[in-house]
Amino acid sequence: MTALLENDILLIIGIVVLAWSGFKWKALTFSGAIGTFIVGIFIALGFQGYGLLLIGLFFVTSSYWSKYNRKKKENMEDMHEKGSRRDMVQVLANGGVPALIGMMAYLFPAEYWIYGFVVSIAVANSDTWASEIGTLSRKQPFSILRLEKVEPGTSGAISSLGTLAAIAGSALIGIASFSLWEEINAITVFWIIILGVVGCFIDTILGATVQSAYRCKECGKLVEKKVHCHQPTILVKGVSFVNNDVVNISSILLASILMIILSLFVR
Repeated sequence: MTALLENDILLIIGIVVLAWSGFKWKALTFSGAIGTFIVGIFIALGFQGYGLLLIGLFFVTSSYWSKYNRKKKENMEDMHEKGSRRDMVQVLANGGVPALIGMMAYLFPAEYWIYGFVVSIAVANSDTWASEIGTLSRKQPFSILRLEKVEPGTSGAISSLGTLAAIAGSALIGIASFSLWEEINAITVFWIIILGVVGCFIDTILGATVQSAYRCKECGKLVEKKVHCHQPTILVKGVSFVNNDVVNISSILLASILMIILSLFVR
């Protein structure tokens, strides 16, 4: 197994298969598949097949939950800037930080990069599971800041089901990392799960504050799009250049840095 995960040719084949499969299953656009290949190469440089297995776990499970009960989520897709097929920007928003850490681990080998890398995947998985599963909750979510009920799919909204999904998504990555790296022990897994969920909540808070939201002049719906009902929308919240992709990469980066700093003091 170890030899397979450290074989350069097999790693490149694995990355190509992952990107092609994502495109074939309509989880990725063509540009998203290119982005997945680039992210995979950087991760393989730093963490070989171990890192690819972990981000592959995120990719497969998150794609599954994105497709799960798609019909019920169709109304919410109208609110979001992009559809369920992830393009290159979306791939880099979730995989950019893990790829950067992979490159840093390759250039400046150190144990703490492993912890930062695993937490970056834990945040991405936690946030995606929370979004995709939480929107299926039978109870109406509420704003994390104003504590008032909001429409499902609204940025900055939380629900009990979504919170449980966030914990489960982070726990899956933490437990999987325990089986992949001997440097990760039970205490580290605990902190990975905690910081994965913390990153997810950072994402939610940023979504409720600085992430842009627009009001459609035609139907009055609150959306993330600059054009809705074929008409320009009006910015009613946040900063115009801060969209969901900016929020994702910011929360992943912050939680990863926290984990790297924490790993210098806690083992």
